[in-house]
Amino acid sequence: MSVGQFVFMLHSHLPYYRMAGMWPFGEENLYECMAETYVPLLNAISELYDEGIKAKLTVGITPILAEQLNDEHLQNGFVEYIDSRIASVSKDLDRYPDPKVAHSQHLKYLAKYYFDWWNKLRDDFVNKYEKNLIKYFKKYQDLGCIEITTSGATHGFSPLLATDNNLNAQFKVGQDTTKRLFGKKAMGAWLPECAYRQGYEYIGKDGKKHWRPAIEVTLQNNDIQYFFTESHVIEGGNSIGNRRVIGMYGNIEYIPLPERPATGYDTYSAYWLPDAQVAVMGRNDRAGYQVWSAADGYPGDGCFREFHKKDDKSGMHYWRITSPTTDLGDKMLYDPVLAMNKVNENSDHYTTLIYHLLNDYKMATGKEGLVMVSFDTELFGHWWCEGVEFIKQVVKKFNNYLPEIERMTAGEYITKYPPKEAIQIPESSWGQGGHFYVWMNHLTEWMWPIIHSCEKRITEIVDRYPEIPENKLLHRALNQLARENLLLQSSDWPFLITTWQAKDYATDRFNEHVDRFSLIADMIESGNIDENKLKEIESIDNCFPVIDYRVYQSIEEGLIPQQEKKLAPLYQ
Repeated sequence: MSVGQFVFMLHSHLPYYRMAGMWPFGEENLYECMAETYVPLLNAISELYDEGIKAKLTVGITPILAEQLNDEHLQNGFVEYIDSRIASVSKDLDRYPDPKVAHSQHLKYLAKYYFDWWNKLRDDFVNKYEKNLIKYFKKYQDLGCIEITTSGATHGFSPLLATDNNLNAQFKVGQDTTKRLFGKKAMGAWLPECAYRQGYEYIGKDGKKHWRPAIEVTLQNNDIQYFFTESHVIEGGNSIGNRRVIGMYGNIEYIPLPERPATGYDTYSAYWLPDAQVAVMGRNDRAGYQVWSAADGYPGDGCFREFHKKDDKSGMHYWRITSPTTDLGDKMLYDPVLAMNKVNENSDHYTTLIYHLLNDYKMATGKEGLVMVSFDTELFGHWWCEGVEFIKQVVKKFNNYLPEIERMTAGEYITKYPPKEAIQIPESSWGQGGHFYVWMNHLTEWMWPIIHSCEKRITEIVDRYPEIPENKLLHRALNQLARENLLLQSSDWPFLITTWQAKDYATDRFNEHVDRFSLIADMIESGNIDENKLKEIESIDNCFPVIDYRVYQSIEEGLIPQQEKKLAPLYQ
């Protein structure tokens, strides 16, 4: 007898790194996540399938990430990256054992462990997956093992875009890209940064009142039937978010929203939104916190591999967390066997936790409920080295020992158990404070007038060419203008500035795309297009190869001046 449903959602996203630096920010960030997360995740899904188990994971792959995984330059660059790691760890095999170095025999063991690991990774990527991870994510989608969801094309921060045609472009190009690469449209989407806004009234250029639709209307227009949100958005209460906002001087100051009264709703079911037939499901706070919290969740255990300490010669991670208070210089050496034993304990605990959450809910209410958990995919493997193995063990234990829990993808859940109620959710995100401050604050406020100006300018240019021009050079320029507009809208740039993770890099990347946008716009408007310059830009920013610039044709006149007025209290 079923006690309820369980949906495990993974949101995979990285900024557009192609030909934009290598280290410490750039392509190497992508390669690290491919090595530690995306290839191991595919391995887990395929190994489960070989054992007769469909993983039933909901795997969000943002369109801009999918384009990079599908890119030949980056595929070949990843092989070169793996080869460089193999060469580095090979030197450690020669270095150890060293009588002058403490525990050098164990270091020799770890070097051999990583040597084998990197060589297997290379073989998997080149031979098993033919350098094409997208092809094999699609394979397991088609076999019913996973469900692929989409997102905004470049993860643009939806609520702060000023015009509906630009908002629509993010999701239309995103949905079109998902269909092109995975063979069918996605049923669901991840709202970039879980950022949502309601519909609202504004005064147009004509001096009359107009209604700007809620975000779910744009989703429905692009055949998206559901999305995800945080628990506090559904339940009310304290909206603390789960992203730490840390700068070089410690936590930045932010203005939290007042605590919302409890809504009376919970996350044990999905709900319709009021303005369109689009469903929303909220993350189960207890089940999510148990995994993502470095302080109180599984990833912080002292047995697990330390992310921040690397060997100064090879770059290998030879140490374990040891304890949260242990200085990097005092970390103990990593023990893979001990770590795997701990993963076994954690997966036992987690499957039992999910069972009790669902069983207790059924006992209390007399009905079956949903536990949906959603995480950044990169948490598993990249940040938490053992995380992909954790996912694999959780899936196996549910399948083998807890058949009364119905494992489902999000789309399967919405289809079998459609919502019975509608709910109005507030402006929200999963950033610190639960609102928009991480992306709009004193460090990033200079960016938004530029973004809005580009929104207005591309609309004005595109409206002059309602039909594709016969001039092929002009057509190419219009399409590249659309690409640059999408790229400059990425929510990653303000996020990285606010958190100081890569402030200068993100500022430069944003300005580069704005400059390219402006250059192409100037060339189009002057009627003097420099083909060599255009070709150079096309060779770097080559994402969305079949984009149609007409996605930016006007939907509604002008910018939305009341939007800034409405949101201003959050930023003051």
